[in-house]
Order: sequence, then C-alpha cells, then structure tokens
Amino acid sequence: MNYLAIDASTEACSVALTFQGKIYSRYELCPQSHSLLLLPMVDDVLQEAGVKLNQLDGLIFGRGPGSFTGVRIGIGVAQGLGYSAKLKLVGVSTLQTMAQLAYLNHGQTQVISAIDARMNEVYCGMFAVDENQIMQEVIPETVIAPELVNGVTEQARSSVDLIGVGSAWSAYPEQLSDVEQVIINQDVEFPNAVAMLPIGIKEFENGNAIAAQDAQPVYLRDTVTWKKLPGRE
Repeated sequence: MNYLAIDASTEACSVALTFQGKIYSRYELCPQSHSLLLLPMVDDVLQEAGVKLNQLDGLIFGRGPGSFTGVRIGIGVAQGLGYSAKLKLVGVSTLQTMAQLAYLNHGQTQVISAIDARMNEVYCGMFAVDENQIMQEVIPETVIAPELVNGVTEQARSSVDLIGVGSAWSAYPEQLSDVEQVIINQDVEFPNAVAMLPIGIKEFENGNAIAAQDAQPVYLRDTVTWKKLPGRE
C-alpha cells in the first residue's frame, strides 16, 4: 500500500512517502515557513519515487496539537491534495508521532511526549507500544502547566523506563525537573512524518479513513479555554 504523510504542526515541516515498500522523506526545521515548503516537499518525494498523487492509496496528516497556524496549514494542504486526487485521509496526533519516532529510532516502548504550548503550558500525552508496534495512548492528551505533568503521568508508569520527548523539556527545564524517572531523548524534539506512516496505515487498515472535507484539527486548548469561561464549567 502506498501513502503520503505530511506534517506542519510544530517548528518542523516534514513529508514522507511510502511507495512499493520504499520510504522517501523530507524534513526541515523552518519556523513560519511551512506554507512555502510543504508543497515543494510533496513534489520532491513524488518525483523521487516516480509516482503521481492519484496513484496513492491515501493521505496521512498531522492533526495537532501544536501551532494553530501550522496545524491549519497542514490540514489545508492535505485537504487540497485529497480533493484533487480523490483520496481518503487519516489524521495522526503530533504527540503520538513523536512517541512512535522514539520507538522506531531507539526502541523506546513507554514515552511521554510534551511540546511547548506557549502561555506557560505544555501539550502532553503518554504512550506505550502495542502488539502491532504502534504507540497507543496510555493517558489522554492534554494541555496543562508544566508543573502538573508529574502528577498526570505518575499513575500510568510501569517498571519500564519512561522516555521524555518533545520541545517542552528544553523550554521548561526547571518546571519539568520534578517529573520522576524520566530519561530525556534529545533526538526527538519535533514530529517527523516518517513516524506518522505506520500509525496512519494502521488506521486505514482499521477502516478509520475520512473524506477530505471531514478533516479536523485537534488543538486541545480550545476545549480547555471553553471550559474556563464563566458559566461554562
């Protein structure tokens, strides 16, 4: 099966294509340049593989959480490509993607992903690998003050070392210093579309693909902000 994955949800912009058993990819740290780079990256991997978009079986996109603008850019591009080639889409979590990257590159099986959400908050989630070698959510993804991360993950820890990935660990070193028994993997600071491929492909196999017009972002902060409004508790 042949799929294209794209992500623009953080400071990193990435594209990955799996075609006839081979993976082609592009990755660049490019704050505020995603709209300029994402489509050229897509063209590059398609040309390198010698394949046209309409020959693929589906598209995988980074649904967030992350930068509001970046998430919207990624989804907009995915929708446009999906419409043009009549392809179904699957959205993949930014946090799950980073956990999957830690597993793919380092064999790490229990991961807490945390990225800087600005406003002195972090997006975080905890994941563990399943029997299909896919990182699955152990605790729900959330947006919280960094000081609260330890309490959120404490109840879900096992005897396996907990690996920390994402930009939050360098953005809030003092606030996150009390998160117990965490080894920081500095190689995984942002998501990479390569790690989205196995997650997205499994979602396609499970019948969870959607039409392009139904693609939705996951910001996390929207719900939290709504709940904090007067009268909305």
